[in-house]
Amino acid sequence: MELQERINAFSKLGAFLDQFSELPYTKNNSTEVNDFFFDGFKHQVKLAQEHNGWFSKDNLSYAFKSWANTLTKSTITTWLDKYNFNSVKPKTVGIIMAGNIPLVGFHDFIAVLISGHKVLVKQSSNDKHLLPYLAKYLEVIEPRFKGFIQFSEDKLQGFDAVIATGSNNTARYFEYYFKDKPSIIRKNRNSVAVLTGNEGKTDLEALSHDIFRYYGLGCRNVSKLFVPKGYNFDAFFQAIYAWHPVIHDSKYANNYDYNKAVYLMSEFDMLENGFLMLKEDSSYASPIATIFYETYDSPSDLKQKLEQNKELIQCVVANGFSEYEVKFGHTQKPGLWDYADNVDTVDFLLKI
Repeated sequence: MELQERINAFSKLGAFLDQFSELPYTKNNSTEVNDFFFDGFKHQVKLAQEHNGWFSKDNLSYAFKSWANTLTKSTITTWLDKYNFNSVKPKTVGIIMAGNIPLVGFHDFIAVLISGHKVLVKQSSNDKHLLPYLAKYLEVIEPRFKGFIQFSEDKLQGFDAVIATGSNNTARYFEYYFKDKPSIIRKNRNSVAVLTGNEGKTDLEALSHDIFRYYGLGCRNVSKLFVPKGYNFDAFFQAIYAWHPVIHDSKYANNYDYNKAVYLMSEFDMLENGFLMLKEDSSYASPIATIFYETYDSPSDLKQKLEQNKELIQCVVANGFSEYEVKFGHTQKPGLWDYADNVDTVDFLLKI
């Protein structure tokens, strides 16, 4: 298969996913082999939602829309333009996927196949219904992908390189187990937002999407705020109020109630509005329904602190704070070139 043929196949997959980007799902008769796959994917979506209570209809549709917007010929071509694929010899790359948000390992899956390699996937039990079906769609619209995609529920074997994502504890296991193979090992990371007190309502409303999308379960979700001393949170609470229906989702509500009870019994100081708690804390990983915050004296000191802790941080959301910042409201809108942990996956795959 030539690179352009692989690009064409993934752009067709993007068009297929676009049908599921809004509720109710709308069938597009011009989408290839749709009669065979449209109703089947609706069923897989239903299974995914029933299996994992965090995979709400809204969050699933958001994930599909994000991938549909990304998997176009022009966007994929722009992503791959700087790489040289001429000398790739197909090897088998194992991927161990997380399951915290829908299709969280999809970028690695795409990168391996688009690079011309074979992929061996071990999925999380929390997200096991969607990707195999999309892989089957790929194999039908481009039969030469057959033999290049394999799923395993057992320990990975017969691979030449590996991309593994997990907790800090599992990452230590990965590092030991895969020490003799080329690898990308991803650990826990969280995202932060830097506020100055000069943000307008639009910025803070956009920030609320960075906080609440996927219930805050993603590494690109903002879990901590850095604010100047004396910061008034009133405008922040007003701007995020549109997300208050989240408290009616039972899994989120259970976490809110539990963490609130813990904080109250421990006599921790906190601010809360009925669906989100703010707690001053030096940690980066906050529990569900909680955002940690920390005050800073000067932007330069904060930059130094974040640089020292960069291995813990996925995204820094801000406006005019850093050249590497992400705009408010954009953490869950990464481009294909926005690599997790800033490790260029395609470059890694071209060198194995």
